Amino acid sequence: QVQLVESGGGLVQPGGSLRLSCAASERIFNINAMAWYRQSPGKQRELVAGITSSGSTNYADSVKGRFTISRDNAKNTVTLQMNSLKPEDTAVYYCNVKNSIWMGRSTVSNDYWGQGTQVTVSS
Repeated sequence: QVQLVESGGGLVQPGGSLRLSCAASERIFNINAMAWYRQSPGKQRELVAGITSSGSTNYADSVKGRFTISRDNAKNTVTLQMNSLKPEDTAVYYCNVKNSIWMGRSTVSNDYWGQGTQVTVSS
């Protein structure tokens, strides 16, 4: 029962910065990707940034050039550096890790989620 724990959320003014971190409670094997999602009240959860096991990254158009996702394989952590924050970035941010394991001849995919951390951007 792997758990992901996020930290670093808080209240900042527009234009400010925050760094979110996510740590796994135990080693996760065969990771396919790590990502950050966010969800605002009344809206669907959306992908903010993702990074594959090989280091390839992708970002939502709304955060390109402002957010940076990174990982530390040795520590099983993933970080989201958020700069030039805007009010529309306000949301609960969730860490996500996807992996695949073999059971017999079948591949089983797993999703692990953090509890979420609140980010509020307001004057």
